[in-house]
Amino acid sequence: SMRVTVYGGLRAATGAKTVEVDTDVETIAEALGRFVEAYPRARSQLFDAEGEIRPSVRVMRDGERVELDTACPPEAELQLFPAMQGGSENETRDVQRP
Repeated sequence: SMRVTVYGGLRAATGAKTVEVDTDVETIAEALGRFVEAYPRARSQLFDAEGEIRPSVRVMRDGERVELDTACPPEAELQLFPAMQGGSENETRDVQRP
């Protein structure tokens, strides 16, 4: 199993800071898929309605930031930082504020 440490609002979905997820995956994207299968309440914090990863989500493997297509060996430890509330600057630039 893979050790996953979660931050922010993801803790409410997992009930713990660190969880174990059964994995037999090749990529970070597949590992995230297994994570949200195990913890469905985490899905909306990581993915949008179309199933795309939210722009402000950060995924780290063994302390280094990684992309979704990065290899994910079985002994890897992942750290997940959920989407920031309100989006990133890039997401909110075009929004008209009252």
